[in-house]
Amino acid sequence: MGKKIHLFWLMLAVAGCVASFGCQGLQSPSAGNNGGTVGTGTTPPPPTPQDAKTSVNHIVWMIQENRSFDTYMGKLNDYRATQGLGPDVDGLPAGASNPTFDQSGKIEGFKLKTQCTENMSPSWNESRRMINRNNPTAPISQAKMDGFVYSAAHFAIDSGLNDVQGLRAMGIYDSDALPYYYFMATQFAVSDRWFSPLPARTQPNRIFAFAATTAGHAFEPETSLTVKTIFDLLDAANIDYRIYETDPGVSSMNFFSNFRVNHPGKFAPLADYFTAAQQGTLPPVAFVETGQLSGKDEHPDNPIQQGAVFASTVINGLMTSPSWKDSVFILTYDEGGGGYDHVPPMSAVHPDGIAPVDLKPNDTPGDFNITGFRVPTIVISPFTKKNYVSHTPMDTTAILKFIEDRFSLPSLTKRDAAQPSMAEFFDFQNVPWRTPPTPPVQPNNLPCYFDHLP
Repeated sequence: MGKKIHLFWLMLAVAGCVASFGCQGLQSPSAGNNGGTVGTGTTPPPPTPQDAKTSVNHIVWMIQENRSFDTYMGKLNDYRATQGLGPDVDGLPAGASNPTFDQSGKIEGFKLKTQCTENMSPSWNESRRMINRNNPTAPISQAKMDGFVYSAAHFAIDSGLNDVQGLRAMGIYDSDALPYYYFMATQFAVSDRWFSPLPARTQPNRIFAFAATTAGHAFEPETSLTVKTIFDLLDAANIDYRIYETDPGVSSMNFFSNFRVNHPGKFAPLADYFTAAQQGTLPPVAFVETGQLSGKDEHPDNPIQQGAVFASTVINGLMTSPSWKDSVFILTYDEGGGGYDHVPPMSAVHPDGIAPVDLKPNDTPGDFNITGFRVPTIVISPFTKKNYVSHTPMDTTAILKFIEDRFSLPSLTKRDAAQPSMAEFFDFQNVPWRTPPTPPVQPNNLPCYFDHLP
């Protein structure tokens, strides 16, 4: 999602204001860090969705932009080692690489020194080329994950960018750049098998994240959608919620027909989130919109540390509030953004049987029966198991399933119905983080440049 898409978000904001307002290379987990509760001396019974009903009163989640797991979390094992923890995370393998654009050599993963990089395209066609460069229509079982450099280079050539070799696709960040995320992912819980809902760009993935379907759209819809969302289910059950906006009028819910017009009281400025947390008046469900227009979304052409600082304030605002005691915060990303990841997407349950309605004759054939790429996901709560790494495959609609389980709501589609319970992330018996840890201050000290790498 590049500059054109930032204009798209501006158009959404204007419209809203006018309206009213698989699994590969899995490492064996080390004993003690992949289940139970570290440091308590006891192993609690396996948690169930029912446990959340009596413990969790607030579910807050936030979706940042365009980052693959390997790009952001590929070096987690190195950081875990500094904390005396085992290499439980399926991170960036040593020597991980992609063929060069001309296939004369290879580009290995490397540490980025800039917090800004030129955009890449994670759209429908490009994503399938990333999975299998020379045979993008091959089944997912034949995934080679060898087209990231090619796709990034092709996009740069077509867009007049500097990195016509596509090197940026193999760039990574570690704990030096993102100490806050590395700390939180290690102290609390992280998943190394969390995928975006489909291999496509931001808009269809964000729609999927609220509706568990795109109603057949592989690309950005040209008209508003009428499918139900998780908020419609909450409305029907008389359960309160808020959508807290960082940039006024900018919300993924603007994709859905008349939602803003019919729910003006459900949108609030982000400042209200901090106030509600401190006053103990957070609604049962809250979604925090990121800052697509203000550059806080961690999108490749924005400063990623600036976005991480923003996210840290949102998370810390909950951790240091009276609302912490019975809340769950989930931080995830909408899709991989074209950054390298070594784990192939996984087969997925088709949400509703609707085939893609907007593929053009030259588009790569496909359907909604595979996920997108792995994305970073951190589960933060007083109930989160310490140092926990989940290897259970799921996609972002697992958050919908978690909300549905907690509030006894029906499923939206077959996709969210098929998601595993998120109960494995928690220890409701011992409550490991009654007193939350003190995370490091996230710096914003890396330079931001686009004309060279690293």
